[in-house]
Amino acid sequence: MKILFDHCEPFFLAHGGFQIQIEQTRQALIERGLEVDWLRWWDPSQKGDVIHYFGRPLAEYVQIAQQKGLKVVFSPQHGETGSRRPWQLWLHKMANRFGETIVPSQLLARLGWETYRIADACIVLIPWEAHIVKTVFRAPPDKVHIVPNGVEKVFSPAPEVQRGPWLVTVATIRTMKRPLETAQAAIEAQTPFWWIGKPFSESDSYYQKFVALCRANPQWLRYEGSVESRAQLASIYQQARGFVLLSQWESWCLSAREAAACGCPLLLGDLPWARSAFGATASYCPVAGVAKTAPVLRAFYDRAPSLPPPPRPIHWNEVGEMLKGIYQSVCHAS
Repeated sequence: MKILFDHCEPFFLAHGGFQIQIEQTRQALIERGLEVDWLRWWDPSQKGDVIHYFGRPLAEYVQIAQQKGLKVVFSPQHGETGSRRPWQLWLHKMANRFGETIVPSQLLARLGWETYRIADACIVLIPWEAHIVKTVFRAPPDKVHIVPNGVEKVFSPAPEVQRGPWLVTVATIRTMKRPLETAQAAIEAQTPFWWIGKPFSESDSYYQKFVALCRANPQWLRYEGSVESRAQLASIYQQARGFVLLSQWESWCLSAREAAACGCPLLLGDLPWARSAFGATASYCPVAGVAKTAPVLRAFYDRAPSLPPPPRPIHWNEVGEMLKGIYQSVCHAS
């Protein structure tokens, strides 16, 4: 069985957790004995059995591939949608239904809603995403599969390691992740806070404001860019007082899974995706302004040493085994 990976955004333009997910998934499948190749759009002679598209392909893409005898599996992202409240999702569902009756067919095809119904399988990461694709986008329940992201084996609890004073966030610096607002809350709460990651562009004004704030408050804020070594990153998680991510919205956070694997207490934005992914094993903070965030951040900082570690996530080799079973099932389906 040969799997072709496809994705719409070049890695050098949009680095982040999705890139790690794609690369680690590919490696896990290779270790499970599958042949995995990048889809070469310029190569008319390329062959395969299954296209695994990371993102949401257009319905026409799926139809053409199926006419060529390929199965299409896709892994959509629902960052903004996955952070909505149930009543907001109900409005979204109603808007979709109404839109399907009035939107011109050509425009409707560009939205990719039909993809959920005609693709051979839809892979989501958490139960909340499964609920969204079934109710909002009308994906057939038998085509929806929950396969969480894994973690590399380097991420594991370190025995008898003294945790340091820093709360840590590992994420790309962008408005959606709210690094500036989180840093402002850390100053207000007087809690040491360390952000690890890089921006999409160093000329971005939001990034420049964040860096300036860090430089002006070195007693509370730490920023030195990204950490490329996975072993070094694991060591940072193992010694951190806690992991913090207060994004405006999120579909899934791979770095939160890595921190959890290292036994690091979690403080996440109180959004549906986070509670679906971590339940009662994490602490939560409302996605609000500095005045409301600071006391929650301080309370988490004080409680972190006594909090139990989150359950250990699965490894990527287990993810590979789950996906291999899905590929086999779609290939054997009539």
